[in-house]
Amino acid sequence: MNIEVKLKDREDRKLEDWVAADCHGLNFFDIDNSLQDLLTLYLPDDLRAHMTPVYRRLGEIAGNRLDDLARTCDRHAPVLHPRDARGRNRDWIEFHPAYREMEKIGYGDFGIHAMSRKAGVHGWPEKIPPMAKYVFQYLFTQSEFGLMCPISVTDTSAMLLERYGSEIAKDKYLGKMLSQDMNEIYMGGQFMTEKIGGSEVANLAVTAREENGEWRLYGDKWFCSCADAEVCLVLARPEGAPKGNSGLAIFAVPRHLDDGERNGYRIVRLKDKMGTKSMASGEIIFDGAVGYPFGDVGAQPNPGLRQMMDQVSMSRLSHGVRAAGMMRRCLNEALVASKTRDVFGEAIIHKPLLRRQLLKLMVPTEQVLSIVMHVASVLHKAENGDEGAKRLNRILTPLVKFRACRDNVTVATGALEIRGGNGFIEDWVNARLVRDAHTGLLWEGTSNINALDITTRAITQVGAHEDLAADLKDRLQATSGLPGQFAGELMGLVDRAKNFAEEIAVNGNETKARQAANALYHVTTATLLATEGAALGQSGGDARRLLLSRLVIDTKLRARDPLQNGDGRFEIEAGNYLLGTAAVPLDVATDLLRI
Repeated sequence: MNIEVKLKDREDRKLEDWVAADCHGLNFFDIDNSLQDLLTLYLPDDLRAHMTPVYRRLGEIAGNRLDDLARTCDRHAPVLHPRDARGRNRDWIEFHPAYREMEKIGYGDFGIHAMSRKAGVHGWPEKIPPMAKYVFQYLFTQSEFGLMCPISVTDTSAMLLERYGSEIAKDKYLGKMLSQDMNEIYMGGQFMTEKIGGSEVANLAVTAREENGEWRLYGDKWFCSCADAEVCLVLARPEGAPKGNSGLAIFAVPRHLDDGERNGYRIVRLKDKMGTKSMASGEIIFDGAVGYPFGDVGAQPNPGLRQMMDQVSMSRLSHGVRAAGMMRRCLNEALVASKTRDVFGEAIIHKPLLRRQLLKLMVPTEQVLSIVMHVASVLHKAENGDEGAKRLNRILTPLVKFRACRDNVTVATGALEIRGGNGFIEDWVNARLVRDAHTGLLWEGTSNINALDITTRAITQVGAHEDLAADLKDRLQATSGLPGQFAGELMGLVDRAKNFAEEIAVNGNETKARQAANALYHVTTATLLATEGAALGQSGGDARRLLLSRLVIDTKLRARDPLQNGDGRFEIEAGNYLLGTAAVPLDVATDLLRI
């Protein structure tokens, strides 16, 4: 973290000076050396040079105005008004003006929802590739998590509509969904979950009937985020279609009809959620709502679920990016608090046990940043027709969703503890970060669902673990500057993790699916951190990611006896560099790896 904090002399302090500071008022891009370093590896030079001033502008807004707005919205949740003054069902959702201002920042000023779907956003002549787009999500989410759901869903809904939607629906809605004009934009939603089925979508019962040449939807959706979306994509079963996944189809359902009247569905209740309070999630009853089908709804099997899974996959990656942003905010909060909280004669960052706790927050934060930048890069290749990248993406995306969202909860809780009792008070950001972090465990599949997706589908059906292992070993072989013994150990760990995950998958041992997913995630991130650190060090930059790679190996991939007292020398020496602000030269990092 690129920030130095100097405590006032004890005799010069007022009472309020003894309360630790927070990150509000900082530029979240400028203080993020890790992000800036990785941009040199993952973005082409021309794109990085073009986007850096835009990232810096968003970093300034995220650390200041957006942070203020997010705190306000957390205290003023949206309100549903079911009827108008004359008793008509004209349900509408009232948002605090602060939420509308946040929408303008995300949609209007920065066009996060549109930049990968149309050329020209921020003056870039082409569509902005995923590696660059997700940096915007990463910075934005450090202040506001809730609104990133509608922004991401608008992005992915436009993607599905463009790929699979009918021409009439595209003509009506696609242009407005990609607009940055707040007076005409159509924000998107995705409504899947029902009382009868969450993860088990085969049970979905919302029905579509063809009536007088139009498709109309009937039934209840139980958990609909972005409940006020102007265009929602709804998974429904056409009347007469078979039960199970093969009978499901997607329909684009507008909130308003061509004549301006409300379509035939009602928002009957908003969810009183633990987190993401700024964003409206609700229950919706469809009572003859007009919908525009994607493709031939009579096809057997219907491709609706497979098409919707494109959006789910993209949403899972976005959740990984959001977790990365939130973890960075949590780590930064912990670092600032530890530098400005004085106990027993010195700032607590100098206390040995506290330093160890900071490293336990730093390692997963850096792991997830590496893997989301890598997956975004792989996604870009996959979208341009690279079949190998598509196979890699098939296993990397659920890996990110599985581990990053779990680590986010741990890091948020750890940062709250470092702030102490003030972290438990809603005046500070920590309590909201803890509440919001839990959301990622649930949306787009729980941890169990994602772990099983890795073992029962990505491995057994696709064999994507072979592609992953081959890619990681290729990276290690192609990277100069890595000590041979360290690179060799990583090579061996890649093979062991691959074989372990395959054994669990082939044997159908569901009870160890999480263990397999953990092994693949940690060996992937350890490899990425090592190759990134070596590449940055070779160019004369900061090689600290090599030290982080070793910490991943030591804490996640090596056998440890909890009743044996190791010397801990590497952790202490590495921590002295990692908790400092100076760059770590490559020769220093490689020497430390030999401890």
